[in-house]
Amino acid sequence: MKEQILIVEDQFVEAEDLRLLLEQAGYGVTGIARSVLQAQEMIRNKRPDFVLLDIFLKGKQTGIDLAQLLAIDNIPFVYLSANSNEEVLNAAKQTHPYGFIVKPYREKDLLVTLEIARYRRAHSVEAKYYKETELRKLLKAIIGGSGTWAQKLLAVTSALQSYIPFDFLVAGFDNLQQPHFKGLCFLRIGFDEYQVIGAQELCTITGKSIAELVALQGGSSSVQEAVYFDDAAFQHICRQPSLRQLFADTFQLRSNLEMPMRILDRKSFSFCLYSRRPDAYTVEQLELFERIQFSLIQTIEQLLEGEITEQASTQPAGAATIENTHTEAGFEGIVGKSHLLLHVFDHIKQAAPSDTSVLILGESGTGKEMIANCIHNLSARKGKPFVKLNCAALPATLIESELFGHEKGAFTGAHERRIGKFERADKGTIFLDEIGEMPMELQVKLLRVLQEREIERVGGRDTINVDVRFLAATNKNLEKEVAEGRFRLDLYYRLNVFPITLPALRERQEDIPALAYHFMKQYSQKAGKKISGISEQVLLKMMAYHWPGNIRELEHLIERSVLLTKGGTIEEILLPAVEKKEGRAIVEEAALKTIVENERDYILSVLRKCHGRIWGPGAAAEILNINPSTLKSKMKKLGIKKEYIK
Repeated sequence: MKEQILIVEDQFVEAEDLRLLLEQAGYGVTGIARSVLQAQEMIRNKRPDFVLLDIFLKGKQTGIDLAQLLAIDNIPFVYLSANSNEEVLNAAKQTHPYGFIVKPYREKDLLVTLEIARYRRAHSVEAKYYKETELRKLLKAIIGGSGTWAQKLLAVTSALQSYIPFDFLVAGFDNLQQPHFKGLCFLRIGFDEYQVIGAQELCTITGKSIAELVALQGGSSSVQEAVYFDDAAFQHICRQPSLRQLFADTFQLRSNLEMPMRILDRKSFSFCLYSRRPDAYTVEQLELFERIQFSLIQTIEQLLEGEITEQASTQPAGAATIENTHTEAGFEGIVGKSHLLLHVFDHIKQAAPSDTSVLILGESGTGKEMIANCIHNLSARKGKPFVKLNCAALPATLIESELFGHEKGAFTGAHERRIGKFERADKGTIFLDEIGEMPMELQVKLLRVLQEREIERVGGRDTINVDVRFLAATNKNLEKEVAEGRFRLDLYYRLNVFPITLPALRERQEDIPALAYHFMKQYSQKAGKKISGISEQVLLKMMAYHWPGNIRELEHLIERSVLLTKGGTIEEILLPAVEKKEGRAIVEEAALKTIVENERDYILSVLRKCHGRIWGPGAAAEILNINPSTLKSKMKKLGIKKEYIK
């Protein structure tokens, strides 16, 4: 059956040209709408498979308004517009279109875009059911496995993380005062590591009694069906004292998704996922949660009913974790456990197995090339060629020859045939760094490669088919580049299928000590020196610094400090004088305090970052590089009790 397309275009000639073009290509056209209201009426009469819509239409409503309604109805759409200023582009991007065609366009551009949109649509549906099937398999395996209630609930939590990421999860924290209470909380502390927190441990961390927790539970507004709250909505529901508010304040949470359920004897057992990001949850994730609700209910019921072996349960619940003391396979060389970095890991795990194009965004020095390495190494193309090209490192006249190759005599100096990067990357992956620097005339040729998977060497006449996975990176704001006419909008949408944004180092300060020690060990070994530590004063300065050069700047400064250090500890680091005023104020204030005061402040700052955790991977003792018992003694001596949670 032919796919049916609705055209939403208020220019009569353009709309008719589109209709003829689509019908000649084998598509059916359900109609031509001149306005949003007319389009809605046509959709009610006959639901289309796709919608082609212009952004600016007759009437008060725009194509973007219609796109929001189409997204709710799960009808895929492609924008077709001549307008690409930054404001319009930002608004269009928020509606998650399946494509964007810039007027004027070639017939082939339109048809290829529709083919890509069809593929993405089919892939998204396929991926949706694949996720459900895999998650149900995991839940079934957990039921049949061995372990205690806490260990199995931990396994359920870990399974959910792969599909609906979270930083904190509350499972079964219903009816705290009841004897059947089995609730546990799970705080993510690594890529596949969780601190398991029972009611007593929660009392210790928050300084509340069980009676106070019960009272706060009474203040929590209950939900009857699955729902999610983004930043503003989450702040609103956390205004009144409640468990939500307590969790949000204690663990710095900014959004959540809740799934209420009824299990044995109509008892309530909810899953509440929380994130430190303000916009972590989507309608798609909510729908996935709803579709697996019955499987979750069955899993929880069977875990509660079954006789669970108590072996390997000598660890207190508050210390239980899924251990992962080594670097997660595929992420070698990437150091840190901040929630922003873990979110990047989640995206890499999702994107790597497919052949989807990935656009890696972030400031200079944040490690974009390393992320590209991870994606390739975790993909099915591992072991195949991984070819890299920095578009900013070559003159514009040479990039085309580097990418596509050239024939002998194609230009002055071309004394022999040259094989380009795309041919070398065949069956593998190509990574174009700093793609925002690519000249406009080459962007058109790159778009053709992405769409048609074929190239022509410079000076050649034959087309060459290539099978490559495409990764790109830039430190530029491509949306701004598009709005100012320096980057093609259609290429941007073709690249931006799966964007991964890397956080700046100043946004993941808790990773600075671990990164500093990583580079210290690396360069002390390289220099043949026995350097084993970094002074607390140096760490304090590094935590206060703004790091405009990100990880690259930190690496170079540690390398320099290693070379200048004469003893076994780095006692000084030469930070640039250009710092933010607030950062310099922190360092100056620290310099005026006694050593004991500085030590107390630094330990407190680390404890706050670790949410009070003293032992375990990524906990305060590990960051401070001291024994947990030594840290406890220091805390007692310095009078540190519960201030770290304030």
